[in-house]
Amino acid sequence: MPPRPARPLVALFTAGYLASYLLPTVVSRIGSGLGLTPAHAGLVGSGLLLGSASAGFTLASRVERFGARRVARAGLLLAALGYGLAALSGVLPLVVLGLVLGGFGSGTATTVAASGIAALRDPHRASSAGLLSVSGVAGALYLTLPHFGPGHRLPLLALAVVPLLVWPAARGLSDSRPGAVPGESPVPVATGRLPYRRSGLVLALSVAGWSLAQNALWGVSGRIGMEQAGLGEVAVGVVFAVALGGGLLGVLGAGALGSRAGRAAPIGLGTVVIAACIAVSASAHGLGSFAGGEVLWNTGYPVVLSYLIGLAASLDPRGRWAVLVGSASSLGVACGPVTGSLLVESAGFTGMGLVLATALLVLAVPLTAVALHTGGRPLVPGAVRRRGGASAAVVAARAGAPSGTIPRIGAPEQTVTEIAVPMADPDRTHFGAAGPERVGG
Repeated sequence: MPPRPARPLVALFTAGYLASYLLPTVVSRIGSGLGLTPAHAGLVGSGLLLGSASAGFTLASRVERFGARRVARAGLLLAALGYGLAALSGVLPLVVLGLVLGGFGSGTATTVAASGIAALRDPHRASSAGLLSVSGVAGALYLTLPHFGPGHRLPLLALAVVPLLVWPAARGLSDSRPGAVPGESPVPVATGRLPYRRSGLVLALSVAGWSLAQNALWGVSGRIGMEQAGLGEVAVGVVFAVALGGGLLGVLGAGALGSRAGRAAPIGLGTVVIAACIAVSASAHGLGSFAGGEVLWNTGYPVVLSYLIGLAASLDPRGRWAVLVGSASSLGVACGPVTGSLLVESAGFTGMGLVLATALLVLAVPLTAVALHTGGRPLVPGAVRRRGGASAAVVAARAGAPSGTIPRIGAPEQTVTEIAVPMADPDRTHFGAAGPERVGG
């Protein structure tokens, strides 16, 4: 369980990410309820996720100006109104408008959550808790929604209700700095230019492609289960719920492992495993292969995602890279359903799986490289900043290093304090902790 100060951020994270987790049922039900082709339904789902991505790009550096609590409540209200409009309307233009507005609201909530998580002492733990929460909520919805009839209204009503349930949690946010929560000791934040631009840009572009590949399959997974594997909607919903349950176990494992294995190994090896699972799931012709591929894939996906979120958060304690990388991920997610539908039409389900698996294997290289390149920096933002401090902290982390004389990784800087020392000669100059100082007359 996350510390009490992080719980409002976890709640916001859940409300913001839920739409992308429910994407398969939203896309399939919009298609069947409004009489759309799979490609057109995927395009409508992409509109929702494009709204979410645009919120991140728009608000990445503005949460601090407007205040976290105010921005979070505006996002939650917009999400509830947008998804509510889409749920209550049977006219396609109004449904699309409601989904785009609701997506912008979800993206706003995610932006505030990402900014706040990056400023916490342990961002990986908070992001893991958020993924655990959204996986649990989405899994429960996948189990219950098929029993209440077809149509697009029910999943969209669920997306409208969750932000209203999260609304009271926004009281725990502060408007003093992005994502700040009462009782959380602030991490020293950097100001000025965006740090580590090259690493951050490579990470953002790679994460966009990584997310596109994931959601290209996720957007058509329902079709694979029903059209190729021969399952009914209830059976596919059960598979998705079990798969998200596997995601819960994966997030718990990532939270328990923490930073002990670094970030490069979980990101690189995890992406390779995900590529194999996507190929298996896309080529499934029965319950066993379909369920096995989906469960293993959804178990590994949130694990790698939690480390990617932590990696982005470590690049800038103000949360700007966390928001920008998250928005790039949303952009990839938005293009996923259309990409998946187009690949299926041109190459079939199996061909689509092979293309996506190959793309992930290629993307594993730059993602691992960024994790290795930034691996020597403190996992806790703002920990050691003096020249030579990072090297000393790495030495201190090794076994057998003496304790108490070298700053450990993640330790806050010591406060520099002036000490006045009386001198017998008033014309003598002494050096205090803050530099040369004149004492006496």
